[in-house]
Amino acid sequence: MISVLPVAGLPEITADADLAELIAKAGTFEDGDILLVTSKIVSKAEGRLLRAADREAAIDAETVRVVARRGPARIVENRNGLVMAAAGVDASNTAPGTVLLLPLDPDASARALRAGLQQLTGRRLAVLVTDTFGRPWRNGLTDVAIGAAGLAVLDDHRGRQDSHGNELALTVTATADELAAAGDLVKGKTSGVPVAVVRGLGELVTAEDGEGIRPLIRPAADDMFRLGTSEALRQAVTLRRTIRSFTPEPVDPAAVRRAVAAAVTAPAPHHTTPWRFVLLETPEVRTRLLDAMLAAWQRDLRELDGWDDAKVARRTARGDVLRDAPYLVVPCLVMDGSHDYPDARRAAAEREMFTVAIGAAVQNLLVTLTGEGYGSAWVSSTMFCRDTVRDVLDLPEGWDPMGAIAVGRPAEGPKERQARSAEAFVTVR
Repeated sequence: MISVLPVAGLPEITADADLAELIAKAGTFEDGDILLVTSKIVSKAEGRLLRAADREAAIDAETVRVVARRGPARIVENRNGLVMAAAGVDASNTAPGTVLLLPLDPDASARALRAGLQQLTGRRLAVLVTDTFGRPWRNGLTDVAIGAAGLAVLDDHRGRQDSHGNELALTVTATADELAAAGDLVKGKTSGVPVAVVRGLGELVTAEDGEGIRPLIRPAADDMFRLGTSEALRQAVTLRRTIRSFTPEPVDPAAVRRAVAAAVTAPAPHHTTPWRFVLLETPEVRTRLLDAMLAAWQRDLRELDGWDDAKVARRTARGDVLRDAPYLVVPCLVMDGSHDYPDARRAAAEREMFTVAIGAAVQNLLVTLTGEGYGSAWVSSTMFCRDTVRDVLDLPEGWDPMGAIAVGRPAEGPKERQARSAEAFVTVR
């Protein structure tokens, strides 16, 4: 039988209190008991009470990464890798003008508490330090483990069979979090009972302290939802980079079509759709186009600029990014639905409106490709030989190629980009 029992009678915990001794005196323990200890009393015993008139400053100091922000509320990652509201900085149940920080190293706290309790009680015990978390996509709070000693925090069922003989391929149970949530049923949030015991699961208690809660923490790089909505939207734009080196891995045509579907949501004049995207999915077509474009470029440099062969070769080497990419997209501007004006001024303005629309569509495409895990480079070269491009690709006369976009898996990570202030680019009137 499994029992969840409160440990009542603990006094108010102060700095430098011997928490193991106080808990040992308050309860009666058996071999195999699992103690669930609220982080708040651990923090108090460790002197993690901070006099801080500004709670936000305390949160800043505990934060290593902002995951999401909604008004004053922040979900952040703290130095222990825990992703939680306000970095665990708590202003409840503390004196006015103070906040309580999480234990500096909850696993170390759990190990020390376990050692002390086992020595004092002579029992084989496990200790979990717990804290209250919200969860993505779920309302309400529950306790989870933030520190562990004497317990494997995960139970890996992969390779086992279910009751119907099916092999389990994905199931890994968060044992420590299940125990923490169970303990909260008897601890509560306002009952003044900060410690609970789970009895009847002695087989989970290990001789060694173990590796703590580290296995429970999913690295940010593996988290499919590592950002809040607004943060993800901003980073989708700011993390886009021009990529000039690609791996040979083929590009998924469906991913490009998803990016095109996002591209054509761009604003456009007069409710028109002035975008067309030519997808070059075969090496033969890409080579034929790039060879023709290179010949036209060389001809311009020799005949119009008077360059010699060596200088021409150096300049045209810049086009290698298109040759090295496993996939090319040629965005085209069409003036379908544009207004006709008899004067040059308004006619030019009309075309500029449509040009802005294709620019917005290209940006949508590039950002979406980044979200798909692909790098890209927009290269303007097709704009300098539009007739050549139309001829090779057999495009209608009214389609104006607006550059070419190289697409592929990046061969290396993006370089850091220095943040720019908006103030250098705005004028307020």
